[in-house]
Amino acid sequence: MLLAGQAVPVTYRLDDATPRSGEIRVGRDRPYRDGYGYEPGGGRRFSVAVPEGNWRVTLTIGNKRAATTTVKAEARRLMLDRVATRAGQRLERSFVVHTRTAALTPPPANAPGGTMVRLKPREVGSPTWDDRLTLELLGDAAVDTVRIEPAEVPTLYLVGDSTVTDQPSEPAASWGQMLPAFLDGQVAVANHAESGETLKSFLTELRLDKVLSTIGKGDWLFIQFGHNDQKAQWPQTYVEAGTTYRAYLKAYIAEARRRGATPVLVTSPERRNFDATGRITPSLGDYPAAVRAVGAEEGVAVIDLNAASIAIYEALGPAVSPQAFNDGGADRTHHDNYGAWLLARAVAEGVRTLPGMAAHVTAARFDPARPPLPAAVAIVPSGARSDVRPDGN
Repeated sequence: MLLAGQAVPVTYRLDDATPRSGEIRVGRDRPYRDGYGYEPGGGRRFSVAVPEGNWRVTLTIGNKRAATTTVKAEARRLMLDRVATRAGQRLERSFVVHTRTAALTPPPANAPGGTMVRLKPREVGSPTWDDRLTLELLGDAAVDTVRIEPAEVPTLYLVGDSTVTDQPSEPAASWGQMLPAFLDGQVAVANHAESGETLKSFLTELRLDKVLSTIGKGDWLFIQFGHNDQKAQWPQTYVEAGTTYRAYLKAYIAEARRRGATPVLVTSPERRNFDATGRITPSLGDYPAAVRAVGAEEGVAVIDLNAASIAIYEALGPAVSPQAFNDGGADRTHHDNYGAWLLARAVAEGVRTLPGMAAHVTAARFDPARPPLPAAVAIVPSGARSDVRPDGN
């Protein structure tokens, strides 16, 4: 267990070897208790109690036979994608995981505000908001040791809706939970996006307050809203593209800048609606154009995911593109692992254009007009339990 203010790395040994001095032995079947152990429900989900913040996780990967290991964190954030090791080989891999709780610093007496983010029922008790850091070990799960220590790195905060959020279960996925795999270990991704959110509701549920309570100089705020903001049938949260939508975007920008952070606007990905000629029919109205206009007016970088998504879908065509979407393609808005991976690659290309962030992108170049086919993007699904023991037997 890590205690608040603890600076010394803590190492957990997950294989069957004798622990070295200072290591904490974790039996394969040890349930979570006393601040560390495996979560229930199948699979290998190893958790450690930590205060909220950024944590560097360093893994020793490999065992006695050839193996391929995938690691996700918290609510299925992809951190390491299919790391291959030869028989007897050991590799060290490091990344940063951002953790948080729903608690807010209580406002002064008689001041408006709240003490907790107003979570939806499905969020209560989720890995996104609990008091621990959770690693999901997938594939051959050939992880020998896990070292955890505090990390002082820039944080990339994501705010948005269901197309950005860390989707909690298969087969759904969003680009925000794939993005960490394409960045180096010197930046954290804090995905505060949530399904159903709008620029207005993100404020009233105190989600922006949570972001602003920790964001600071050297950090980044990526802002992507639109899918729900455009719904006039939701009168309490509807914002019109030419007026209030722009005003709310500018307020988010101003709040980030006031704290020394750099705002970045992201246009919403398009829905998968093809016309008879195989072209995407736009469904987001004037909202993408409004984002671009606000970016120009405020001098804020814009990652045009709307344009990139259209290029991806049209390149895949009506026959293949459903394989990038949730529910076997029945869903035309939300993605599966493959689709989320493609959009995250497009976002990473946008990150590559940002001074101060470009060096953190480790992914190869990506052309939205030439996306890889599904067979080339075989993300290991969460919950897949490995039959391979950590020692390779």
